Amino acid sequence: MSSAAPSRQDPAIPSPGEIHPLVDRLAGLIRQAWLELPELAPLAVNPELEAISGSLDGEALFIRNELRQCRGLRKLHLETARLGNGLQILHCVLFPDPRFDLPIFGADIVAGPAGVSAAIVDLSPVGPALPAGISAALASRPRVGFSQERELPGWGSIFSSFVRFVRPTSPVEETAFLAEVSGLLEVLTAAINSANAEPPQHPATVERWQGQLHYCKQQKQNDKTRRVLEKAFNPAWADRYIEELLFDDPPAP
Repeated sequence: MSSAAPSRQDPAIPSPGEIHPLVDRLAGLIRQAWLELPELAPLAVNPELEAISGSLDGEALFIRNELRQCRGLRKLHLETARLGNGLQILHCVLFPDPRFDLPIFGADIVAGPAGVSAAIVDLSPVGPALPAGISAALASRPRVGFSQERELPGWGSIFSSFVRFVRPTSPVEETAFLAEVSGLLEVLTAAINSANAEPPQHPATVERWQGQLHYCKQQKQNDKTRRVLEKAFNPAWADRYIEELLFDDPPAP
């Protein structure tokens, strides 16, 4: 275990070990979906937080972050992390611009030598409910069955009724999860392309901004993430990483 500050790595240099197929396929699916978004552009990321290396319980920890922005979304974030030749994590959140009536897209995978222990995807509301069109589109999709459904954490009230939190137990179920993610991204992309911005001080904009603040506050209650970062680096760095990159509060409209 190391409490030293993390070091920056060249993001073009792959870390050792094999990438779990589901992590690799989902990362590719997400990057491909981004290309369909309007006015996609780079979003600056602090070089110290772009590609990071550290140590946890004697194993090398690598973290890579990719950021974009587009019309309707203030931040697109894809994080991939690997601990030695074991634990692998994919974390993706697409944060909307509060002027647009859009939900938050989130997807996470936790994988290891024994397989995928957790996979979650959702379009989470930032108001009292999902936008009607998005809710109707999600309700019309067939509900795929998984053999092992997982229980949401105590802070998981931010998720919609359409959230999928599962443990895929076979390649067939892993492919089914990818289809779930693809379907939600298609619904969100269609909504982004048809959405119009409302004025910054419009009551609905302010409500969505407050809803996104609440989403970030709830996500910060995930003690598992904080504990891993604190052990690999140090508490102050962990706080900075969570507050500045993972779940930064949206700017006031």
